[in-house]
Amino acid sequence: MNRTFLLRLVFDFVAAGLLLVGLAYYWLDNTVHEIVGTGMFLLIIVHNLLNRRWYKTLAKSRHEARGLINSSTILLLAAAMLALLVTSLMISRTVFSFLPFSGGFSTRQIHILVAWWALIIVSLHLGMRWSMLMNVARNLAGIKRTNTLRTITLRVITVLIALQGIRSWFEIGMGAKLTAKVSMEFWDFNESTAEFFIHLIAIAGLFISISHYLMKLLCHFRGA
Repeated sequence: MNRTFLLRLVFDFVAAGLLLVGLAYYWLDNTVHEIVGTGMFLLIIVHNLLNRRWYKTLAKSRHEARGLINSSTILLLAAAMLALLVTSLMISRTVFSFLPFSGGFSTRQIHILVAWWALIIVSLHLGMRWSMLMNVARNLAGIKRTNTLRTITLRVITVLIALQGIRSWFEIGMGAKLTAKVSMEFWDFNESTAEFFIHLIAIAGLFISISHYLMKLLCHFRGA
Protein backbone atom coordinates (compact mmCIF):
# COMPACT_ATOMS: atom_id res chain seq x y z
CA MET A 1 0.00 0.00 0.00
CA ASN A 2 1.18 3.52 -0.82
CA ARG A 3 3.06 4.93 2.19
CA THR A 4 2.20 8.51 1.24
CA PHE A 5 -1.50 7.62 1.29
CA LEU A 6 -1.15 6.01 4.73
CA LEU A 7 0.72 9.07 6.01
CA ARG A 8 -2.13 11.27 4.78
CA LEU A 9 -4.61 9.12 6.69
CA VAL A 10 -2.48 9.38 9.84
CA PHE A 11 -2.42 13.18 9.51
CA ASP A 12 -6.20 13.25 9.04
CA PHE A 13 -6.89 11.11 12.10
CA VAL A 14 -4.45 13.12 14.23
CA ALA A 15 -6.27 16.30 13.15
CA ALA A 16 -9.61 14.71 14.11
CA GLY A 17 -8.12 13.68 17.46
CA LEU A 18 -6.90 17.23 18.09
CA LEU A 19 -10.43 18.50 17.40
CA LEU A 20 -11.73 16.21 20.15
CA VAL A 21 -9.02 17.42 22.54
CA GLY A 22 -9.78 21.03 21.64
CA LEU A 23 -13.44 20.54 22.59
CA ALA A 24 -12.30 19.69 26.12
CA TYR A 25 -11.44 23.35 26.75
CA TYR A 26 -12.00 23.24 30.51
CA TRP A 27 -9.70 20.22 30.79
CA LEU A 28 -6.84 22.25 29.31
CA ASP A 29 -5.57 25.70 30.11
CA ASN A 30 -5.98 28.31 27.38
CA THR A 31 -2.37 28.10 26.18
CA VAL A 32 -2.53 24.33 25.61
CA HIS A 33 -5.91 24.75 23.90
CA GLU A 34 -4.44 27.28 21.48
CA ILE A 35 -1.40 25.08 20.76
CA VAL A 36 -3.68 22.10 20.09
CA GLY A 37 -5.81 24.23 17.78
CA THR A 38 -2.75 25.54 15.93
CA GLY A 39 -1.53 21.98 15.38
CA MET A 40 -4.94 20.97 14.07
CA PHE A 41 -5.05 23.85 11.59
CA LEU A 42 -1.55 23.07 10.32
CA LEU A 43 -2.67 19.50 9.61
CA ILE A 44 -5.85 20.80 7.93
CA ILE A 45 -3.71 23.00 5.68
CA VAL A 46 -1.60 19.96 4.78
CA HIS A 47 -4.78 17.97 4.11
CA ASN A 48 -6.11 20.62 1.74
CA LEU A 49 -2.81 20.97 -0.08
CA LEU A 50 -2.66 17.21 -0.63
CA ASN A 51 -6.27 17.18 -1.85
CA ARG A 52 -6.21 20.45 -3.79
CA ARG A 53 -7.11 18.66 -7.05
CA TRP A 54 -10.58 17.95 -5.68
CA TYR A 55 -11.43 21.66 -5.68
CA LYS A 56 -10.44 21.91 -9.35
CA THR A 57 -12.79 19.07 -10.29
CA LEU A 58 -15.72 20.32 -8.19
CA ALA A 59 -17.48 22.11 -11.06
CA LYS A 60 -17.01 19.09 -13.33
CA SER A 61 -18.25 16.50 -10.85
CA ARG A 62 -21.41 14.56 -11.57
CA HIS A 63 -24.51 16.08 -9.98
CA GLU A 64 -25.95 12.84 -8.61
CA ALA A 65 -27.26 12.56 -5.04
CA ARG A 66 -24.12 10.94 -3.62
CA GLY A 67 -21.81 13.45 -5.31
CA LEU A 68 -23.91 16.42 -4.25
CA ILE A 69 -24.03 15.27 -0.63
CA ASN A 70 -20.29 14.63 -0.62
CA SER A 71 -19.47 18.02 -2.18
CA SER A 72 -21.88 19.84 0.14
CA THR A 73 -20.36 18.19 3.21
CA ILE A 74 -16.82 19.10 2.16
CA LEU A 75 -17.79 22.71 1.45
CA LEU A 76 -19.61 22.93 4.80
CA LEU A 77 -16.54 21.52 6.51
CA ALA A 78 -14.28 24.02 4.73
CA ALA A 79 -16.59 26.88 5.77
CA ALA A 80 -16.68 25.65 9.37
CA MET A 81 -12.89 25.37 9.56
CA LEU A 82 -12.45 28.82 8.03
CA ALA A 83 -14.86 30.30 10.58
CA LEU A 84 -13.08 28.40 13.35
CA LEU A 85 -9.71 29.72 12.18
CA VAL A 86 -10.84 33.35 11.90
CA THR A 87 -12.51 33.36 15.31
CA SER A 88 -9.48 31.57 16.81
CA LEU A 89 -7.19 34.35 15.64
CA MET A 90 -9.59 37.00 16.94
CA ILE A 91 -9.92 35.59 20.47
CA SER A 92 -6.36 34.29 20.88
CA ARG A 93 -4.79 35.35 24.18
CA THR A 94 -1.47 33.57 23.79
CA VAL A 95 -0.23 32.14 20.48
CA PHE A 96 -1.63 34.89 18.23
CA SER A 97 -2.09 37.64 20.80
CA PHE A 98 0.29 39.85 18.78
CA LEU A 99 -2.29 40.25 16.00
CA PRO A 100 -3.82 43.74 15.76
CA PHE A 101 -7.43 42.66 16.20
CA SER A 102 -9.53 41.02 18.86
CA GLY A 103 -12.98 39.61 19.41
CA GLY A 104 -15.35 39.80 22.32
CA PHE A 105 -18.01 37.57 23.84
CA SER A 106 -19.95 37.13 20.59
CA THR A 107 -16.85 35.99 18.71
CA ARG A 108 -16.09 33.48 21.45
CA GLN A 109 -19.65 32.14 21.28
CA ILE A 110 -19.41 31.75 17.50
CA HIS A 111 -16.09 29.94 17.94
CA ILE A 112 -17.61 27.47 20.40
CA LEU A 113 -20.73 26.95 18.27
CA VAL A 114 -18.72 26.26 15.10
CA ALA A 115 -16.38 23.89 16.97
CA TRP A 116 -19.27 21.66 18.02
CA TRP A 117 -20.77 21.73 14.54
CA ALA A 118 -17.33 20.80 13.18
CA LEU A 119 -17.49 17.57 15.21
CA ILE A 120 -20.74 16.62 13.45
CA ILE A 121 -19.55 17.60 9.96
CA VAL A 122 -16.18 15.84 10.35
CA SER A 123 -18.04 12.69 11.46
CA LEU A 124 -20.32 12.83 8.41
CA HIS A 125 -17.25 13.37 6.21
CA LEU A 126 -15.55 10.33 7.73
CA GLY A 127 -18.67 8.21 7.29
CA MET A 128 -18.71 8.91 3.56
CA ARG A 129 -15.23 7.41 3.36
CA TRP A 130 -15.75 4.60 5.85
CA SER A 131 -15.86 1.85 3.21
CA MET A 132 -12.47 3.01 1.93
CA LEU A 133 -11.07 3.16 5.48
CA MET A 134 -12.35 -0.36 6.19
CA ASN A 135 -10.64 -1.59 3.02
CA VAL A 136 -7.39 0.00 4.22
CA ALA A 137 -7.79 -1.69 7.61
CA ARG A 138 -8.44 -5.05 5.94
CA ASN A 139 -5.35 -4.70 3.75
CA LEU A 140 -3.16 -3.75 6.71
CA ALA A 141 -4.50 -6.71 8.70
CA GLY A 142 -4.02 -9.06 5.75
CA ILE A 143 -7.72 -9.95 5.63
CA LYS A 144 -8.65 -11.11 2.14
CA ARG A 145 -11.86 -13.07 2.65
CA THR A 146 -15.26 -12.10 3.98
CA ASN A 147 -16.41 -13.70 7.20
CA THR A 148 -20.06 -13.77 8.25
CA LEU A 149 -19.31 -13.88 11.98
CA ARG A 150 -16.89 -10.96 11.70
CA THR A 151 -19.40 -8.94 9.68
CA ILE A 152 -22.19 -9.58 12.21
CA THR A 153 -19.87 -8.72 15.11
CA LEU A 154 -18.84 -5.41 13.52
CA ARG A 155 -22.46 -4.51 12.82
CA VAL A 156 -23.48 -5.28 16.41
CA ILE A 157 -20.62 -3.08 17.63
CA THR A 158 -21.80 -0.33 15.26
CA VAL A 159 -25.34 -0.51 16.66
CA LEU A 160 -24.03 -0.38 20.24
CA ILE A 161 -21.84 2.65 19.45
CA ALA A 162 -24.78 4.39 17.75
CA LEU A 163 -27.04 3.72 20.76
CA GLN A 164 -24.35 5.05 23.09
CA GLY A 165 -24.04 8.05 20.77
CA ILE A 166 -27.75 8.82 21.25
CA ARG A 167 -27.33 8.54 25.03
CA SER A 168 -24.19 10.67 24.95
CA TRP A 169 -26.01 13.32 22.91
CA PHE A 170 -28.27 13.98 25.91
CA GLU A 171 -25.60 13.39 28.54
CA ILE A 172 -23.45 16.30 27.35
CA GLY A 173 -26.33 18.45 26.07
CA MET A 174 -25.42 18.50 22.39
CA GLY A 175 -28.72 20.13 21.44
CA ALA A 176 -27.87 23.22 23.48
CA LYS A 177 -24.30 23.26 22.17
CA LEU A 178 -25.42 23.18 18.53
CA THR A 179 -27.93 25.99 19.04
CA ALA A 180 -25.66 28.23 21.14
CA LYS A 181 -28.04 28.14 24.10
CA VAL A 182 -26.45 29.64 27.19
CA SER A 183 -26.05 26.95 29.84
CA MET A 184 -24.45 26.97 33.27
CA GLU A 185 -23.79 23.23 33.03
CA PHE A 186 -20.13 22.38 32.44
CA TRP A 187 -18.47 18.99 32.34
CA ASP A 188 -16.57 18.27 35.57
CA PHE A 189 -13.18 17.08 34.32
CA ASN A 190 -12.02 16.55 37.90
CA GLU A 191 -14.67 13.85 38.21
CA SER A 192 -14.18 12.11 34.85
CA THR A 193 -12.10 13.04 31.82
CA ALA A 194 -12.23 9.70 30.01
CA GLU A 195 -16.05 9.65 30.08
CA PHE A 196 -16.19 13.00 28.28
CA PHE A 197 -14.08 11.68 25.42
CA ILE A 198 -16.10 8.45 25.32
CA HIS A 199 -19.22 10.59 24.83
CA LEU A 200 -17.57 12.56 22.01
CA ILE A 201 -16.33 9.41 20.26
CA ALA A 202 -19.77 7.79 20.59
CA ILE A 203 -21.48 10.85 19.07
CA ALA A 204 -18.92 10.85 16.27
CA GLY A 205 -19.57 7.13 15.77
CA LEU A 206 -23.31 7.77 15.55
CA PHE A 207 -22.91 10.29 12.73
CA ILE A 208 -20.24 8.22 10.98
CA SER A 209 -22.75 5.33 10.95
CA ILE A 210 -25.59 7.53 9.68
CA SER A 211 -23.43 8.91 6.89
CA HIS A 212 -21.92 5.55 5.94
CA TYR A 213 -25.23 3.71 5.68
CA LEU A 214 -26.91 6.63 3.92
CA MET A 215 -24.23 6.43 1.22
CA LYS A 216 -24.71 2.66 0.96
CA LEU A 217 -28.46 3.19 0.62
CA LEU A 218 -27.98 5.74 -2.16
CA CYS A 219 -25.63 3.36 -3.98
CA HIS A 220 -28.21 0.59 -3.64
CA PHE A 221 -31.02 2.68 -5.14
CA ARG A 222 -28.74 3.91 -7.89
CA GLY A 223 -27.80 0.37 -8.82
CA ALA A 224 -31.34 -0.97 -8.51
